[in-house]
Amino acid sequence: MYPACFILGNLFSYTVLAVLCISAVVPVHTTAQAQEPAVSASPGMFVSIRESLLTDNTFTSTSEGLKYLGIDAVELSLDRDLSVHAPDAEARVVLDSDDAARAYRARAEQAGVKVCAVLTACDFSAGDMESNIAFITRAIELAELLGAPTVRIDSAMSRERELDFETRVNLFSEGLGGALNRTKDSTITLGIENHGFQGNNLAFLLNVFKAVNSERLGSTLDLCNFYWRGYPLSEVYGILRLLAPYAKHTHVKNINYPEEQREVIREAGWEYGKYACPLDEGDIDLTKVVGILKEAGYTGDLCIEDESLGKYAANEERIAVLKRDVLHMQNILSRLK
Repeated sequence: MYPACFILGNLFSYTVLAVLCISAVVPVHTTAQAQEPAVSASPGMFVSIRESLLTDNTFTSTSEGLKYLGIDAVELSLDRDLSVHAPDAEARVVLDSDDAARAYRARAEQAGVKVCAVLTACDFSAGDMESNIAFITRAIELAELLGAPTVRIDSAMSRERELDFETRVNLFSEGLGGALNRTKDSTITLGIENHGFQGNNLAFLLNVFKAVNSERLGSTLDLCNFYWRGYPLSEVYGILRLLAPYAKHTHVKNINYPEEQREVIREAGWEYGKYACPLDEGDIDLTKVVGILKEAGYTGDLCIEDESLGKYAANEERIAVLKRDVLHMQNILSRLK
């Protein structure tokens, strides 16, 4: 938790910082395409889901879950050892070569699974920079082989509270810039998620965008995390409006706070486990937010990341919530066409 004075200083500074930073950064308004035919070839936004939600105490496989939910696209989590969850079984597959990645894609597509994004976690404040750059570089290469147009980048760093702002921006920029430079011929994009303490600081994100200065770098825009961070609800929409032109990928979840907590500054993560909820029960107007994305020219996926599932003991309840989530997002898209 963070002292109230710290939160105040950071929450109300974003608009001034955005004005200073945003003019120096050229946003990209469309999702880049992979060299091979990929999910992003869709003419408009579509619903996807994090693969882990389908295989963690829900369905027996990713493919079974997608079929039941009536969608076909997943964000695939790539571990540091280059292993991923199998598309059609409860097993891990190591993508240790180009051929292995091509075989995985063929197996996935045969099972009705399309990879729309590759999720990574890389701590640029730990380990050596060369190995970190090499991991993100390989993630970009694997995304292209899998037919995914973007790679999600985690903004969290283990030393983010001890390092000063400029040092953190420089570490992140060096790592991502290095990976982008090594894949100059690729069209695969990188989307930094506004995640945790550091990633939900608009100044941090905009300064990294400015320092790297690449059209391939943008945001994995989590539509709920700024609310989690403690921003009043009305300000959340303002922040999302500023970041929407940089969106390469998204995460979608929701929170249902008591009415008296919605327009006040809260501690980061305040009572999140208690108030995280299905997408159609939360305070964030997802129709409004998807409209903001549409106005910004975003044409990628809306990736469901419902973190309320742990509140439901029965597998059938979790599956029912996911079905509601999918239908809610599909209905929003239908209304916005």
